Amino acid sequence: MGKSAFLFPGQGAQSVGMGKALADFGGSSSELFKSVDQVVGFALTDLMFNGPIDTLTLTENTQPALVTTALAAFLMVTEQTSFKPDYVAGHSLGEYAAISAAGGFSPEEAVRLVRVRGEAMRGAVAPGEGSMAAMLNMDIKAVEDVCRDAAAMSGGVCVPANYNTSAQIVISGHKNAVDQALLLAKERGAKRCIPLQVSAPFHSPLMAPAAEIMAAELAKTEISDLATPLIANVTAQPTSSASEVRSQLVEQVTGAVRWEESMLRLLELGVDTFVELGSGKVLSGMMKRIDKSARTITINGPDDLEKLNF
Repeated sequence: MGKSAFLFPGQGAQSVGMGKALADFGGSSSELFKSVDQVVGFALTDLMFNGPIDTLTLTENTQPALVTTALAAFLMVTEQTSFKPDYVAGHSLGEYAAISAAGGFSPEEAVRLVRVRGEAMRGAVAPGEGSMAAMLNMDIKAVEDVCRDAAAMSGGVCVPANYNTSAQIVISGHKNAVDQALLLAKERGAKRCIPLQVSAPFHSPLMAPAAEIMAAELAKTEISDLATPLIANVTAQPTSSASEVRSQLVEQVTGAVRWEESMLRLLELGVDTFVELGSGKVLSGMMKRIDKSARTITINGPDDLEKLNF
């Protein structure tokens, strides 16, 4: 067997009922669920377990919900198995869970930080001003050209936000600029471009006010050097330095998530087993499109633990 990486999902993996089996399992996983309502200041666990989905999907709720579930799954794995990762990575907000799993800060601190992050990101742009869209089966240069031309034509911001796979790139910016990009993409032969239902234009320069808030919040947060290297969203390179982690968490608020590049870097580093922890299997699906030969394992609850016996 080669090396392994633990992956932690980002926004889009949420669902009503998420984490309930982990909360009922006992041990540190259950203890985390008992503490998060106090950390965020409201009944997050009830929202996670019972909905409604519209409220759960609000970014300030989704972010701590996903991090809680991911870290509960991680705690379960560490307590019930001897499986240890050689690297960690998290998609967007999932990077906070990855850093906690690598020893950078406590699970409770990760949940607190992403609650602040979600509130800051939602408040950075007035409702209706920003937009995001998924560009499917367009090559990277074509998407980047469309974004550049749409920004020039509209006078707004339009940038690639998530380089998920070579066949799925998400763009972000002013609504008029993203709408222009969708028109240009279709004119240039794009088969499928999908506007996304999101509350803000994440990972774009429009998130600068949120980045300022997170810079101030992270400046007063104690972060330890990582015991397990992190593949950072904004560089797709490994790091264990607390100072680098701090600055990269600020940078990723406005910077693009280089997910495919990050996964390719892990493959280059000898990783052949990718364990997705938390809710759903979005990252596993992406990994199969990046490299079909990679082993992917999803751990959403106690019933999945047997998958680690190989």
